[in-house]
Amino acid sequence: MSTKIEQVAGASDDWIALYAGDTTLVVQFGETIEHSIVKKVTILNTRIQTAITSDNVHGILETVPGFRSLAIVYDPHILPPDELLNLLRRIDSPDNKSSKEAFEPRHWNLPVLYGSGHGPDLQSVAQLTGLESNDVIELHSGCTFTVYMLGFLPGYAFLGDTPEELYLPRRSEPRLRVPAGSVAIAMQLTGIYPWESPGGWHIIGNCPIPMFNADLSPPALLRSGDKVRFTQIGKDQFDALADEPDATGPDRTHWLTSDP
Repeated sequence: MSTKIEQVAGASDDWIALYAGDTTLVVQFGETIEHSIVKKVTILNTRIQTAITSDNVHGILETVPGFRSLAIVYDPHILPPDELLNLLRRIDSPDNKSSKEAFEPRHWNLPVLYGSGHGPDLQSVAQLTGLESNDVIELHSGCTFTVYMLGFLPGYAFLGDTPEELYLPRRSEPRLRVPAGSVAIAMQLTGIYPWESPGGWHIIGNCPIPMFNADLSPPALLRSGDKVRFTQIGKDQFDALADEPDATGPDRTHWLTSDP
């Protein structure tokens, strides 16, 4: 069953609003995947969540950040669509002091075992990019990524921006099974597979820290807007982390860092 998408007139100078059925409004900031657009999505989502937490907004059931848009699921009996649109204009208004709070992303430093059987495409990535394997690792672990969105699988984070030197299209032949924890790249994005699943990205390593745990709240380790850096580890450390409940369990704050 398809959902009718209908543009709403006169939304904002910075975004357009689209009705996706009678209980979802999509706020769209652009047409491309880029950091500046993701930041706008994240900031609006944060402002909405802040308003909900402070009990200033009723009727919004869920928000779903994407690459270039924010889907807002609402109860039209509590919050009619016209009122929702007016609310979004007020929240996003530069004149509204209450909406000027700065979004403070969390910074993560996640361990990765590159290559060594856990990154089967590391050598081919090096060959395709004209680099040495160590150069690929140095480039990938030397930058700070931004979580653009979660999707595809529960807890699967799409991270941008992979260094341009490593831009590659998807593999011509996707794998039927990509191991959980696989760190993979395609074009400007990096992903961490939370589950074993099919996948067509280039696997260059593996992170032993679970990306999703249904017993925790929130279940996903990462959220939109978070910053992520990767630290190369050896196989012994990887095996130790994979077997250590405290490292991969409820106390996930161990992998948070205050470094910008």
